[in-house]
Amino acid sequence: MTPVRFREVIAPPVWLLAFIYFLFTSLSVSIWAAIGNNPALWCQIFLTVALMFIYVRWRMVIEVDEKELRINNAHIELRYLGDTRVLESDAMRLMRGRDADPANYLAIRFWCSRGVIVRVKDPRDHTPNWLITSKRGTELAAALR
Repeated sequence: MTPVRFREVIAPPVWLLAFIYFLFTSLSVSIWAAIGNNPALWCQIFLTVALMFIYVRWRMVIEVDEKELRINNAHIELRYLGDTRVLESDAMRLMRGRDADPANYLAIRFWCSRGVIVRVKDPRDHTPNWLITSKRGTELAAALR
């Protein structure tokens, strides 16, 4: 196994989890008002477990080692990657919106406004770029070079 040169975990922020939990709790209160204590308690327990599942599923793990770039289950060898450009908030917003290419591979999270765009130079691959959300875009770009 090759050593990891770069690793970043982008997890949902606390404010987003708190908002989702607020919505879940309002659902439990509605069930409590309509049906009673026990169903509301079981609903709250189930929704708390669901929130933990959401937290785990929405995390994005970015890893770069000597051979490849891995983002969750997606991976590509470094030899197929071309130019890498760090995107600040405004440029990232445009790449996700107005200037978006539907053929790009998107590894983005809406709560993180910066990232990196990496050109794919494999002629067999129809994906022109990987658009990656990253809070440490400069370090990621350096690891990919």
